[in-house]
Amino acid sequence: MGFFSNLFSKENKESLDQGLSKTKESFFGKIAKAVAGKSTVDAEVLDDLEEVLISGDVGVSTTIKIIKRIEERIARDKYVSTSELNTVLREEIASLLNENNSANVIDFKATLPKKPYVIMVVGVNGVGKTTTIGKLAYQFKQAGKTVVLGAADTFRAAAVEQLTIWSQRVEVDIVSQGMGADPASVAFDTLSSAKSKDADVVIIDTAGRLHNKVNLMNELTKIKNVMKKVLPDAPHEVLLVLDGSTGQNAVEQCRQFTAATDVTALAVTKLDGTAKGGVVIGISDEFKIPVKYIGVGEKMTDLQLFNAPEFVDSLFNKA
Repeated sequence: MGFFSNLFSKENKESLDQGLSKTKESFFGKIAKAVAGKSTVDAEVLDDLEEVLISGDVGVSTTIKIIKRIEERIARDKYVSTSELNTVLREEIASLLNENNSANVIDFKATLPKKPYVIMVVGVNGVGKTTTIGKLAYQFKQAGKTVVLGAADTFRAAAVEQLTIWSQRVEVDIVSQGMGADPASVAFDTLSSAKSKDADVVIIDTAGRLHNKVNLMNELTKIKNVMKKVLPDAPHEVLLVLDGSTGQNAVEQCRQFTAATDVTALAVTKLDGTAKGGVVIGISDEFKIPVKYIGVGEKMTDLQLFNAPEFVDSLFNKA
Protein backbone atom coordinates (compact mmCIF):
# COMPACT_ATOMS: atom_id res chain seq x y z
CA MET A 1 0.00 0.00 0.00
CA GLY A 2 1.34 3.41 -0.87
CA PHE A 3 1.97 6.48 1.25
CA PHE A 4 -1.18 8.42 2.22
CA SER A 5 -0.79 12.16 1.81
CA ASN A 6 -2.91 14.57 3.84
CA LEU A 7 -5.17 14.89 0.80
CA PHE A 8 -5.60 11.14 0.49
CA SER A 9 -7.48 9.00 3.00
CA LYS A 10 -7.30 5.24 3.34
CA GLU A 11 -10.86 5.05 1.96
CA ASN A 12 -9.87 7.09 -1.09
CA LYS A 13 -6.90 4.81 -1.73
CA GLU A 14 -9.07 1.70 -1.48
CA SER A 15 -11.55 3.22 -3.97
CA LEU A 16 -8.69 4.12 -6.31
CA ASP A 17 -7.24 0.60 -6.09
CA GLN A 18 -10.64 -0.88 -6.90
CA GLY A 19 -11.39 1.68 -9.62
CA LEU A 20 -8.16 0.96 -11.47
CA SER A 21 -8.32 -2.82 -11.01
CA LYS A 22 -9.45 -3.58 -14.59
CA THR A 23 -6.68 -1.43 -16.07
CA LYS A 24 -4.12 -3.01 -13.74
CA GLU A 25 -5.17 -6.58 -14.55
CA SER A 26 -5.11 -5.93 -18.30
CA PHE A 27 -1.83 -4.04 -18.13
CA PHE A 28 0.10 -6.59 -16.12
CA GLY A 29 -1.36 -9.57 -17.94
CA LYS A 30 0.00 -8.18 -21.18
CA ILE A 31 3.37 -7.24 -19.68
CA ALA A 32 3.76 -10.75 -18.25
CA LYS A 33 3.25 -12.18 -21.75
CA ALA A 34 5.74 -9.67 -23.20
CA VAL A 35 8.53 -10.83 -20.89
CA ALA A 36 7.66 -14.54 -20.74
CA GLY A 37 10.81 -16.65 -21.18
CA LYS A 38 13.10 -13.60 -21.17
CA SER A 39 15.68 -12.71 -18.53
CA THR A 40 16.84 -9.34 -19.86
CA VAL A 41 15.06 -6.38 -21.40
CA ASP A 42 16.10 -6.55 -25.05
CA ALA A 43 14.77 -4.94 -28.24
CA GLU A 44 12.06 -7.56 -28.61
CA VAL A 45 10.80 -7.00 -25.06
CA LEU A 46 10.74 -3.24 -25.64
CA ASP A 47 8.81 -3.72 -28.90
CA ASP A 48 6.28 -5.87 -27.03
CA LEU A 49 6.09 -3.33 -24.19
CA GLU A 50 5.47 -0.56 -26.71
CA GLU A 51 2.54 -2.56 -28.06
CA VAL A 52 1.20 -3.10 -24.52
CA LEU A 53 1.30 0.62 -23.73
CA ILE A 54 -0.35 1.64 -27.00
CA SER A 55 -3.08 -0.98 -26.64
CA GLY A 56 -3.58 0.29 -23.07
CA ASP A 57 -4.49 3.72 -24.50
CA VAL A 58 -1.37 5.46 -23.24
CA GLY A 59 -1.05 6.93 -26.76
CA VAL A 60 1.63 6.64 -29.40
CA SER A 61 3.68 9.76 -28.67
CA THR A 62 3.66 9.18 -24.91
CA THR A 63 4.52 5.50 -25.37
CA ILE A 64 7.51 6.39 -27.55
CA LYS A 65 8.65 8.83 -24.86
CA ILE A 66 8.38 6.16 -22.12
CA ILE A 67 10.22 3.55 -24.22
CA LYS A 68 13.00 6.04 -24.95
CA ARG A 69 13.41 6.73 -21.24
CA ILE A 70 13.62 3.00 -20.50
CA GLU A 71 16.23 2.57 -23.26
CA GLU A 72 18.26 5.36 -21.67
CA ARG A 73 18.00 3.63 -18.28
CA ILE A 74 19.20 0.35 -19.81
CA ALA A 75 22.13 2.11 -21.50
CA ARG A 76 23.06 3.87 -18.27
CA ASP A 77 22.61 0.92 -15.89
CA LYS A 78 24.10 -1.57 -18.40
CA TYR A 79 21.76 -4.32 -17.24
CA VAL A 80 18.03 -4.37 -16.54
CA SER A 81 16.37 -7.71 -15.90
CA THR A 82 12.76 -8.42 -16.85
CA SER A 83 12.01 -8.70 -13.11
CA GLU A 84 13.08 -5.06 -12.76
CA LEU A 85 11.00 -3.87 -15.72
CA ASN A 86 7.87 -3.12 -13.67
CA THR A 87 9.88 -0.96 -11.27
CA VAL A 88 11.57 0.93 -14.09
CA LEU A 89 8.26 1.41 -15.93
CA ARG A 90 6.58 2.58 -12.74
CA GLU A 91 9.30 5.13 -12.04
CA GLU A 92 9.24 6.54 -15.57
CA ILE A 93 5.44 6.87 -15.66
CA ALA A 94 5.46 8.53 -12.21
CA SER A 95 8.14 10.95 -13.41
CA LEU A 96 6.13 11.78 -16.53
CA LEU A 97 2.92 12.41 -14.56
CA ASN A 98 4.73 14.61 -12.06
CA GLU A 99 6.18 16.70 -14.88
CA ASN A 100 2.78 17.20 -16.49
CA ASN A 101 0.76 17.74 -13.31
CA SER A 102 2.97 20.35 -11.75
CA ALA A 103 0.04 22.62 -10.86
CA ASN A 104 -0.93 22.52 -7.20
CA VAL A 105 -4.09 20.50 -6.58
CA ILE A 106 -6.34 22.43 -4.22
CA ASP A 107 -7.90 20.30 -1.51
CA PHE A 108 -11.67 20.77 -1.18
CA LYS A 109 -11.11 22.06 2.36
CA ALA A 110 -8.42 24.55 1.41
CA THR A 111 -8.99 28.28 1.14
CA LEU A 112 -9.77 29.00 -2.51
CA PRO A 113 -7.74 31.69 -4.31
CA LYS A 114 -10.86 33.67 -5.25
CA LYS A 115 -14.35 34.17 -3.81
CA PRO A 116 -16.52 33.14 -5.39
CA TYR A 117 -14.27 30.65 -7.19
CA VAL A 118 -15.84 30.15 -10.62
CA ILE A 119 -15.51 26.82 -12.43
CA MET A 120 -16.85 26.57 -15.98
CA VAL A 121 -17.39 22.93 -16.92
CA VAL A 122 -17.16 21.82 -20.57
CA GLY A 123 -17.35 18.47 -22.35
CA VAL A 124 -19.55 16.48 -24.73
CA ASN A 125 -22.83 14.90 -23.67
CA GLY A 126 -22.55 11.48 -22.08
CA VAL A 127 -19.11 11.82 -20.49
CA GLY A 128 -20.50 12.28 -16.98
CA LYS A 129 -20.40 16.08 -16.97
CA THR A 130 -23.56 16.66 -14.90
CA THR A 131 -22.65 13.87 -12.46
CA THR A 132 -19.17 15.35 -12.07
CA ILE A 133 -20.68 18.76 -11.27
CA GLY A 134 -22.99 17.18 -8.70
CA LYS A 135 -20.14 15.30 -7.04
CA LEU A 136 -17.94 18.41 -7.05
CA ALA A 137 -20.73 20.39 -5.38
CA TYR A 138 -21.10 17.66 -2.76
CA GLN A 139 -17.37 17.56 -1.98
CA PHE A 140 -17.12 21.33 -1.67
CA LYS A 141 -20.22 21.45 0.53
CA GLN A 142 -18.88 18.68 2.76
CA ALA A 143 -15.76 20.80 3.14
CA GLY A 144 -17.91 23.62 4.52
CA LYS A 145 -18.18 25.76 1.39
CA THR A 146 -21.33 27.32 -0.05
CA VAL A 147 -21.95 26.37 -3.68
CA VAL A 148 -24.16 27.79 -6.45
CA LEU A 149 -24.77 25.83 -9.66
CA GLY A 150 -25.57 27.44 -13.01
CA ALA A 151 -27.64 25.44 -15.52
CA ALA A 152 -26.20 27.00 -18.69
CA ASP A 153 -26.59 23.85 -20.80
CA THR A 154 -29.95 25.06 -22.09
CA PHE A 155 -30.00 23.05 -25.34
CA ARG A 156 -31.21 19.86 -23.67
CA ALA A 157 -34.19 19.87 -21.32
CA ALA A 158 -32.71 16.81 -19.62
CA ALA A 159 -29.50 18.70 -18.79
CA VAL A 160 -31.33 21.41 -16.82
CA GLU A 161 -33.52 18.80 -15.15
CA GLN A 162 -30.57 16.56 -14.19
CA LEU A 163 -28.60 19.44 -12.71
CA THR A 164 -31.69 20.55 -10.74
CA ILE A 165 -32.03 17.02 -9.32
CA TRP A 166 -28.36 17.09 -8.31
CA SER A 167 -28.77 20.50 -6.64
CA GLN A 168 -31.68 19.13 -4.60
CA ARG A 169 -29.80 15.96 -3.74
CA VAL A 170 -26.70 17.83 -2.60
CA GLU A 171 -28.79 20.70 -1.16
CA VAL A 172 -27.09 23.58 -2.94
CA ASP A 173 -28.58 26.55 -4.79
CA ILE A 174 -29.10 26.48 -8.54
CA VAL A 175 -29.82 29.22 -11.06
CA SER A 176 -31.83 28.10 -14.07
CA GLN A 177 -33.89 29.71 -16.82
CA GLY A 178 -35.01 26.47 -18.46
CA MET A 179 -34.48 24.98 -21.89
CA GLY A 180 -33.82 27.38 -24.76
CA ALA A 181 -32.59 30.23 -22.58
CA ASP A 182 -29.44 32.14 -23.47
CA PRO A 183 -26.53 30.28 -21.77
CA ALA A 184 -24.60 33.52 -21.23
CA SER A 185 -27.62 35.05 -19.51
CA VAL A 186 -27.81 32.06 -17.15
CA ALA A 187 -24.09 32.43 -16.37
CA PHE A 188 -24.56 36.16 -15.67
CA ASP A 189 -27.48 35.51 -13.31
CA THR A 190 -25.60 32.69 -11.57
CA LEU A 191 -22.55 34.83 -10.82
CA SER A 192 -24.72 37.75 -9.74
CA SER A 193 -26.62 35.48 -7.35
CA ALA A 194 -23.45 33.92 -5.98
CA LYS A 195 -21.87 37.32 -5.46
CA SER A 196 -24.92 38.65 -3.59
CA LYS A 197 -24.99 35.53 -1.38
CA ASP A 198 -21.23 35.67 -0.75
CA ALA A 199 -20.94 32.09 -2.02
CA ASP A 200 -17.59 30.30 -2.06
CA VAL A 201 -17.88 28.28 -5.27
CA VAL A 202 -19.79 28.66 -8.55
CA ILE A 203 -19.99 25.75 -10.99
CA ILE A 204 -21.37 26.54 -14.44
CA ASP A 205 -22.58 23.75 -16.71
CA THR A 206 -22.30 24.36 -20.47
CA ALA A 207 -23.73 22.69 -23.57
CA GLY A 208 -22.09 19.42 -24.52
CA ARG A 209 -22.21 19.86 -28.25
CA LEU A 210 -19.17 19.28 -30.45
CA HIS A 211 -20.94 19.99 -33.72
CA ASN A 212 -18.69 22.75 -34.95
CA LYS A 213 -15.45 24.05 -33.43
CA VAL A 214 -16.14 27.66 -34.48
CA ASN A 215 -19.65 27.66 -33.00
CA LEU A 216 -18.37 26.01 -29.84
CA MET A 217 -15.61 28.58 -29.51
CA ASN A 218 -18.02 31.47 -30.03
CA GLU A 219 -20.50 30.10 -27.50
CA LEU A 220 -17.93 29.48 -24.77
CA THR A 221 -16.24 32.82 -25.42
CA LYS A 222 -19.59 34.61 -25.09
CA ILE A 223 -20.28 32.90 -21.76
CA LYS A 224 -16.83 33.85 -20.46
CA ASN A 225 -17.18 37.46 -21.62
CA VAL A 226 -20.54 37.86 -19.90
CA MET A 227 -19.13 36.37 -16.68
CA LYS A 228 -16.43 39.04 -16.70
CA LYS A 229 -19.12 41.73 -16.45
CA VAL A 230 -19.85 40.39 -12.96
CA LEU A 231 -16.38 39.17 -11.98
CA PRO A 232 -13.59 40.54 -14.21
CA ASP A 233 -11.28 37.54 -13.65
CA ALA A 234 -13.94 34.81 -14.08
CA PRO A 235 -13.90 31.96 -14.84
CA HIS A 236 -11.02 30.96 -12.60
CA GLU A 237 -11.02 27.41 -13.93
CA VAL A 238 -12.21 25.80 -17.17
CA LEU A 239 -12.68 22.13 -16.39
CA LEU A 240 -12.95 19.68 -19.30
CA VAL A 241 -14.71 16.41 -18.41
CA LEU A 242 -13.60 13.34 -20.39
CA ASP A 243 -14.91 9.77 -20.31
CA GLY A 244 -11.87 7.58 -19.63
CA SER A 245 -13.64 4.47 -20.92
CA THR A 246 -13.61 5.87 -24.47
CA GLY A 247 -9.80 5.71 -24.67
CA GLN A 248 -8.43 7.54 -27.68
CA ASN A 249 -11.81 9.18 -28.35
CA ALA A 250 -11.27 11.08 -25.09
CA VAL A 251 -7.93 12.27 -26.47
CA GLU A 252 -9.66 13.58 -29.60
CA GLN A 253 -12.30 15.37 -27.51
CA CYS A 254 -9.52 16.99 -25.51
CA ARG A 255 -7.89 18.12 -28.74
CA GLN A 256 -11.16 19.69 -29.98
CA PHE A 257 -11.99 21.49 -26.74
CA THR A 258 -8.48 22.81 -26.15
CA ALA A 259 -8.63 24.27 -29.65
CA ALA A 260 -11.97 25.91 -28.87
CA THR A 261 -11.30 27.34 -25.41
CA ASP A 262 -8.61 27.78 -22.78
CA VAL A 263 -8.96 24.55 -20.78
CA THR A 264 -7.07 24.77 -17.48
CA ALA A 265 -7.89 21.43 -15.82
CA LEU A 266 -9.19 17.96 -16.67
CA ALA A 267 -11.56 15.51 -15.00
CA VAL A 268 -11.34 11.93 -16.31
CA THR A 269 -14.43 9.90 -15.39
CA LYS A 270 -15.62 6.26 -15.48
CA LEU A 271 -12.20 4.72 -14.90
CA ASP A 272 -13.78 2.02 -12.73
CA GLY A 273 -15.60 0.42 -15.66
CA THR A 274 -12.71 0.15 -18.09
CA ALA A 275 -9.25 -1.25 -18.72
CA LYS A 276 -8.34 2.01 -20.51
CA GLY A 277 -7.00 3.86 -17.44
CA GLY A 278 -3.72 4.39 -19.28
CA VAL A 279 -5.44 7.21 -21.16
CA VAL A 280 -4.86 9.43 -18.09
CA ILE A 281 -1.10 9.13 -18.68
CA GLY A 282 -1.37 9.95 -22.39
CA ILE A 283 -3.75 12.90 -22.01
CA SER A 284 -1.64 14.41 -19.22
CA ASP A 285 1.51 14.12 -21.33
CA GLU A 286 0.12 15.22 -24.70
CA PHE A 287 -1.79 18.32 -23.60
CA LYS A 288 0.25 19.44 -20.58
CA ILE A 289 -3.00 20.24 -18.77
CA PRO A 290 -3.25 19.05 -15.16
CA VAL A 291 -5.58 16.11 -14.54
CA LYS A 292 -7.33 17.50 -11.46
CA TYR A 293 -10.06 14.93 -10.79
CA ILE A 294 -10.66 11.28 -11.63
CA GLY A 295 -13.87 9.30 -11.32
CA VAL A 296 -13.37 5.80 -9.92
CA GLY A 297 -16.87 4.76 -8.83
CA GLU A 298 -20.50 5.65 -8.22
CA LYS A 299 -20.25 7.09 -4.71
CA MET A 300 -20.18 10.87 -4.15
CA THR A 301 -16.63 10.59 -2.82
CA ASP A 302 -15.47 8.53 -5.81
CA LEU A 303 -14.71 11.72 -7.72
CA GLN A 304 -11.21 12.13 -6.32
CA LEU A 305 -8.55 14.79 -6.46
CA PHE A 306 -5.94 13.33 -8.79
CA ASN A 307 -2.82 12.30 -6.91
CA ALA A 308 -0.11 11.13 -9.33
CA PRO A 309 1.95 9.06 -6.85
CA GLU A 310 -1.16 7.27 -5.56
CA PHE A 311 -2.44 6.70 -9.12
CA VAL A 312 0.83 5.02 -10.10
CA ASP A 313 0.88 3.04 -6.85
CA SER A 314 -2.63 1.69 -7.54
CA LEU A 315 -1.62 0.81 -11.10
CA PHE A 316 1.55 -1.06 -10.12
CA ASN A 317 1.05 -2.24 -6.54
CA LYS A 318 0.85 -6.04 -6.55
CA ALA A 319 -0.32 -6.35 -2.96
